[in-house]
Amino acid sequence: MNLTDPIFQDDAKARKWLEAQVWPEGPVCPHCGNADDAKIKALAGKAHRDGLFKCNECREQFTVTVGTVMERSKIPLRKWAMAMFLMSASKKGISAHQMHRMMDIPYKTAWFLAHRIREAMRDGKPSPLGGIGRDVEADETYFGDKEVITKRTKRGKAAHSSKRSVVTLVERGGSARSFHVERADQATVEAIIADNVHRRTRLHSDETHLYDGSNVAEHSKVKYTHGEYVRYEGDRTIHSNTVENYFSVFKRGMRGTYQHCAEKHLHRYLVEFDFRYSRRAALGIDDSQRASDLAKGSMGKRLMYKSAVTRG
Repeated sequence: MNLTDPIFQDDAKARKWLEAQVWPEGPVCPHCGNADDAKIKALAGKAHRDGLFKCNECREQFTVTVGTVMERSKIPLRKWAMAMFLMSASKKGISAHQMHRMMDIPYKTAWFLAHRIREAMRDGKPSPLGGIGRDVEADETYFGDKEVITKRTKRGKAAHSSKRSVVTLVERGGSARSFHVERADQATVEAIIADNVHRRTRLHSDETHLYDGSNVAEHSKVKYTHGEYVRYEGDRTIHSNTVENYFSVFKRGMRGTYQHCAEKHLHRYLVEFDFRYSRRAALGIDDSQRASDLAKGSMGKRLMYKSAVTRG
């Protein structure tokens, strides 16, 4: 990422970059879906703002931001582009305070901007993980205390039942998908597996019984309590180290970068870490491609401030 790139300095160039990502084959009307160049006219002149188009099919006007998380935003497009690159390129995330300082915008604006970008990162139509001959690892972790602590350990710390539960699925050589759940019990975990993992998948987990009823082709476990962290069975490698690595990056980012996250926002932060992990450098995806995917993901999504401050 080069911060001297013109798209971070000039709104017109930032707009052209966004148009190239969102409309790779030319403008598309967000009101009626018309993509016929002959029926879409670019409006120019002092009476019209930059980047304005008119659809002759539905007679509506639009810009590249209409129908996206950027719609009706007062933040300059060059700063939107910079924020997209910063959040895409930062492995452990970048805090709203850091963006507030770097981009010279109010903290509240930076906070809402970051949540709208997380909304753009959300996969609206996720396909099942795994498949025939594919391996998916599943695990659960507990991060941060719930808003109301109902049970404590002998040392006074919040017990597992009073911590925020996260269930994550990671396909080896593929994507990650995480869920903030009220309670990581067998019924909840089995429902997540059924909705997100292909039935012909080989599932890997630790020795917990939470995944015993999962409807998959095979289910293999590693026994941590016996000092086993990896096992070889013919040409197969049995372990859950990949999902443990995901948790390592997630927790270091949440503790070191964000430091505090209200429970009602945890699902948005999980989306952010899923997005970057699923487009990591090991898969041949660089910062520019990641930012491009983010810009494309902004289409068809809106996040109003009232929704951002609640779990929406």
